[in-house]
Amino acid sequence: MAAAHLPFSLARIHHVAYRCKDAKVTADWYRDNLGMTFTTAFSEDHVPSTGAYDPYMHIFLDCGGGNVIAFFELPQQPEMGRDLNTPEWVQHIAFEVADYDSLLAAKAHLEKQGVDVLGPTFHGIFKSIYFFDPNGHRLELACNIGSAEQYAELARVAPMMLEEWSKTKKAPRHAEWLHAPE
Repeated sequence: MAAAHLPFSLARIHHVAYRCKDAKVTADWYRDNLGMTFTTAFSEDHVPSTGAYDPYMHIFLDCGGGNVIAFFELPQQPEMGRDLNTPEWVQHIAFEVADYDSLLAAKAHLEKQGVDVLGPTFHGIFKSIYFFDPNGHRLELACNIGSAEQYAELARVAPMMLEEWSKTKKAPRHAEWLHAPE
């Protein structure tokens, strides 16, 4: 699928925002467990975009590489939950680490902090670990291990795979080589 020709272009993701139970606990956890820097906080009694009364604390954390994750603490809202119709493994935030040694070091660090970690899991072109933050958000750390040829092949077959999936709702086999044992 070719990109749409639009009268503007996106530069990057400015930030991605999620809800949290406690802004301070969240900022501290991401600092201590993932090395993120707490950079900014906004707090208002009224939502700027709607004008609705809904006091909040909105925090921003630098993930590195110009990437920012943000959280809202909303004390006036019902207790946060998750979409119970979606398996918890689906909705997650994935962060990239430099290499496999970094992935293993992250796993050891997180486990030392008392975090339950699943993995490393082999995905053909990357390996990853999975765990939850104190708000129940599933997180993934991943390191790329694929070759340039593998990434090129995946880009080549992606449109065919999506087209086949769209018609059949069955897993296409164009990239079955990804699932070969290590």
